[in-house]
Amino acid sequence: MSLPKITRLPSARLLGSIQHHCQQLLLSPSITPLAVPRRAIQSEYRRPGKPKEDKFPWQKIDFSFSKGLEGIKKNFALLKKEFSDRWVGPEGKPLIEHMLEQTRVIWEFRGPENLEQWVVSSDSEIGGQSEAYLKLSKNNNTLFLYGTLNSTPPRDGETRYSGYCTLRSKQPLASFDRKKYYDWTNFNTLHLRLRGDGRPWMINITTESYYSHMKDDIYSYFLYTRGGPYWQDVKIPFSKFFLTHRGRIQDDQHPVWLDKINTIGFTLGDKADGPFQLEIDFIGVSKDYAHTEEFAYELYKRNPEV
Repeated sequence: MSLPKITRLPSARLLGSIQHHCQQLLLSPSITPLAVPRRAIQSEYRRPGKPKEDKFPWQKIDFSFSKGLEGIKKNFALLKKEFSDRWVGPEGKPLIEHMLEQTRVIWEFRGPENLEQWVVSSDSEIGGQSEAYLKLSKNNNTLFLYGTLNSTPPRDGETRYSGYCTLRSKQPLASFDRKKYYDWTNFNTLHLRLRGDGRPWMINITTESYYSHMKDDIYSYFLYTRGGPYWQDVKIPFSKFFLTHRGRIQDDQHPVWLDKINTIGFTLGDKADGPFQLEIDFIGVSKDYAHTEEFAYELYKRNPEV
């Protein structure tokens, strides 16, 4: 039985046919080159209902010469105070006083300059209808937060829930706008003196984040006001604060990092439309020797011991 013969083209002839075919593909007008899509540049996130700013970043800067001189004097004065406080002791206090300190008032409200350390916000920034205002009380000795809560969402087609008001302290700054932190490692309890209208609030504590995905981490706990004309002293151990991320409680819980506290805030969002008010006398921290709990919540181990 004879096998069929296989015809083979010479190598030179085969290469020539391939080159001719490639030239026809390159010179053909019907075939257009592939368009490489450009990578989209992600802009800063803007909440629905918030107006868009058309200004460039450098247009928001005030290039005033007098303002620059005031800033230089202020920063060098803060730098001088930082060096002088280091010679006295931690945080400008003698070492023995720092070690035996059991109570410290962090914020008190005795004048208009104390209100400059706080920021008020509400859902009106995203198109909501809630309103919040901040002022001193009649005797100029307490902070008075009041307003109206409205849970009607804005008509932007994207926001589904609304109705919140927030009071938050500003980030403390050292000289030349460097971040400054509160160190509460010697204390274990948050102490507040306030009176409200019976609404429940949420206390939020933010700490310094080491990674970008931790910037929205907040330690929260509940604050229940009694209402009425009587003041109430509220003491909340730091071990009761739980970790949340963008409003969701996390499975992996850990205690508050008390060595680098950034801000503290109060949030109202109980979905009860109507007026509200909250009056605060002072906010401080204390050392309760009777409280020995380190952390109130279960800690999960990824690799538990067998």
